[in-house]
Amino acid sequence: MFDPADALGGDWRTGRWLGRIDFGDGPSPVMVVDGIVHDMSGIAPTVAALVAHSLPDVGTGRAVGDLAGLGLSVDGTPRLLSPIDLQCVKAAGVTFAVSALERVIEERARGDAGAAATVRERLEARVGGGLARVVPGTDEAAALKTALIDEGLWSQYLEVAIGPDAEIFTKAPVLATVGWGAPVGVRSDSTWNNPEPEVVLLVDTAGHPIGATLGNDVNLRDFEGRSALLLGKAKDNNASCSLGAFVRLFDDRFTMDDVRAAEVDLRIEGEDGYVLDGNSHMNQISRDPEELVRQALSEHQYPDGFVLFLGTLFAPTKDRDDVGRGFTHKVGDTVSIASPRLGRLVNPVTTSRDAAPWAFGVVALMRNLAGRGLLSAPAR
Repeated sequence: MFDPADALGGDWRTGRWLGRIDFGDGPSPVMVVDGIVHDMSGIAPTVAALVAHSLPDVGTGRAVGDLAGLGLSVDGTPRLLSPIDLQCVKAAGVTFAVSALERVIEERARGDAGAAATVRERLEARVGGGLARVVPGTDEAAALKTALIDEGLWSQYLEVAIGPDAEIFTKAPVLATVGWGAPVGVRSDSTWNNPEPEVVLLVDTAGHPIGATLGNDVNLRDFEGRSALLLGKAKDNNASCSLGAFVRLFDDRFTMDDVRAAEVDLRIEGEDGYVLDGNSHMNQISRDPEELVRQALSEHQYPDGFVLFLGTLFAPTKDRDDVGRGFTHKVGDTVSIASPRLGRLVNPVTTSRDAAPWAFGVVALMRNLAGRGLLSAPAR
């Protein structure tokens, strides 16, 4: 059962939250202020439209009741949905030194988990923690690049880790993300994969970050390790992208500085008794979150806004079954991603093949909104 004190954090009643709930007739954008849920569908039919309206006062919506007493679930009524709808889903990769080294290891091991330990030992002996101190795009970064090329250790992943251009990719199609409590999927033919616990920014149509949530950017290390050209197959699969229950909106109590200082904890619990704990400290990120937003915008427009995964420090190496093969998911795992100001995102793990099919796309959404008479909602 959904518990806002856990899913949103201990100070959830003092925050302002944005999300989506299906009250029985289809998805509705909602805002939660002082713990009270307000259905905003009469003002704007989608979250994207509501953000474009500069988030009107909740008093213009319909008060539904206290979030704690609403009885939200992921398979009943009212049903909690992923908090975004028409926004593009973007992600920044290789934004932490540890994850940069792990991407190089995947590449050198050609996606073979058994070969990773040897590659890791050699690379860490040469670079070690020094990579974390290099500012991307600087003369120092260029000098390190030259040295690593001379030693045959350069990689396309190091290019985006310390070069001038960040890796920004499309993680999932519009409307394809899953939310709190829903199963998250890994490909059934992947043998080396992991969750990626991240802070995710919601960015409006003008390119301004307006809030944050937690996310799981599920990654297939074997596919991407075989070839970076398989990034799409490694990242974008059915149910392979989850977002927190609601987006916490920036205000005088929660700002971008809270994102910069966030600590993100991860726990994976398997039905086989396996437990793995990890954490990610946002103050160790190599590029500032607002710089990543700038690079995501580039020479592009996002008329419905976008969300941006900021990357992860987490790169699991603790063996699960065989020595030297590190971690990989098993069906039935539970992934918990938590941060004090953003709450906890919990998802069970299944395969992308067996997860509920993604069947509610843009056409289905438009038909639903039209049938409810919401497409004629007054514009502000």
